[in-house]
Amino acid sequence: MPTFETTDGTTIHYKDLGTGPVVQLVHAWSLSAEMWEYQVDALLEAGFRVLAPDRRGHGRSAPSRGGYDLTTLADDLHQLLEHLDVRDVGVVAHSMGTCETVRLLARHGAGRIARVALLGTMTPHFAGAAGAGAVEAVIADLRRDRPGWFRAGAPAYFARQGSGAWVSQELVDDGVRTILATPLEVQIPCLRAVALTDLTADVTAVDVPVLLFHGTADASAPLEITGRPTAELLRHAELVELPDAGHGIYVTDRETVHARLLPFLAGSAEPR
Repeated sequence: MPTFETTDGTTIHYKDLGTGPVVQLVHAWSLSAEMWEYQVDALLEAGFRVLAPDRRGHGRSAPSRGGYDLTTLADDLHQLLEHLDVRDVGVVAHSMGTCETVRLLARHGAGRIARVALLGTMTPHFAGAAGAGAVEAVIADLRRDRPGWFRAGAPAYFARQGSGAWVSQELVDDGVRTILATPLEVQIPCLRAVALTDLTADVTAVDVPVLLFHGTADASAPLEITGRPTAELLRHAELVELPDAGHGIYVTDRETVHARLLPFLAGSAEPR
């Protein structure tokens, strides 16, 4: 994987595959660019160039003493676009990545970004709806038994009506291995950044077409406090609700997502 160095000296690894219109993939909390393997395959097949960075402290990217606030993380994404001097970029983000993406647009504008897809968004203000106590309870659980917490949560992550995981156990185990490779000292500040930051003003400032995908049974980011209010705040957006789907829609509902996502990224389909 190629690398670049951020302004604070952090080394970021990223994938740069294919040729054609550029799509940047922004991964979820505690995962890495590897989570996007099905999207990378579909995008390359459709003739896109794919950029997929590992967030600082995640995957192969170096950890740093700080910089896990959304502003620094958004700047990391912007610096990659500057480093490669790409424009008219489509951004596809999931979960924590959606928060970085709206902060990126609020800070740096749409000069390099043409359109955005948000999957399982955590915006506009998770703790404002769920309460900061819920966030701190998760952190306490992580400090108590991190492997147990993630393994217990995997069925709901890939759930249909809360009935448990229907993907293979091997796929679940692979995700948990990636998650546990992200250090606790990285996971905690990232979780607080995602959940505690009020992004209402950032979302309102987004001025590009946005396509949102959200599962109606999402236990990680309940639709009523994330996807729906985010869609209402955006100027030019469409919310695609996926019946009975959980948070891991990039895997469980990928065919449905790709059918709408690829034309949107190509500019041949706008939000309805």
